[in-house]
Amino acid sequence: MVLKDNSKLFSIAFYNLENFFDSMHDEYTLDKDFTPEGQFQWNQDRYNTKIQNISRAISKIGTNQTQKPPIFLGVAEVENSRILEDLIQTKNLKPFQYNFVHYESPDERGIDVAFLYQEQYFKLIYSDTYTLYLEDKNHGRDFTRDILLISGKLFNEQVYVIINHWPSRNNGINFSESKRMKAAKLIHEIINKIYTENPNPNIIIMGDFNDEPNSNSIKNFLVTPEFFNPMLEFQRKGEGSIFHHKKWYMFDQIIMSINFLEEEKLFFRDAGIYNAYFLQEKYGKTKGIPLRTFSGNRYIGGFSDHFPVCVFLKDMD
Repeated sequence: MVLKDNSKLFSIAFYNLENFFDSMHDEYTLDKDFTPEGQFQWNQDRYNTKIQNISRAISKIGTNQTQKPPIFLGVAEVENSRILEDLIQTKNLKPFQYNFVHYESPDERGIDVAFLYQEQYFKLIYSDTYTLYLEDKNHGRDFTRDILLISGKLFNEQVYVIINHWPSRNNGINFSESKRMKAAKLIHEIINKIYTENPNPNIIIMGDFNDEPNSNSIKNFLVTPEFFNPMLEFQRKGEGSIFHHKKWYMFDQIIMSINFLEEEKLFFRDAGIYNAYFLQEKYGKTKGIPLRTFSGNRYIGGFSDHFPVCVFLKDMD
């Protein structure tokens, strides 16, 4: 995909980073598998490889269409702020002067969502987190990732970004669907608060939803007439951001308020799955799927089990 007339064209993105842990044990989370003595023998060398791989991937997203990597992106499955600091200081990302927003969330595994942004283009106004209260199958508290709200000025136009990593499909779709419905409901509560601040807001909802664009939680509970989902077309074509059980799934999505379709300030041009060749498995039955860090317990040393997704916008000034 190459867009014509790419002057003032830029990208935003979302990327699930697949269990991006440091190599030190945190006594408050279930991260022992990702230590040198743990199941995955996660040592400093493997951590350094992951840092370089992820920074390389981020630095290339959208650059065939634009002259720079994403102005901002949401990420998921990151353990702490130290990882993000190491990431933005790599030679791949340091020239772009990224900063980040990260909060520790109550997720038992210690993985959170976060927001990275190029300070020369995006000016942070405020950030906040919202806790999703769920029950497990034994009616105890099911601790999951918080939802992150970002407000800032993108080319002097205020935008709101809601970053998600919804509960997984563990224990089956039917059992877990209600959890993602609750997440959608919480997002609408956040949106309603935004409307009290701004009657015509530019809202971007991004994340790994563990559901697809035509899933009930997304299609009927999240995407109201005030929003559009450019990722629906990829699902219709059988494409996806993650490959599981011999099938592509479009779990990673960027959903936008309809005012991005109006040619005023920030105008939606296109969307994409960033599945560059270097991010793919190269051979055999798995050729073409994401080149991940682990396959089961086997260390591969790749990037992530997800492809990043991105949206291309144009500054109409």
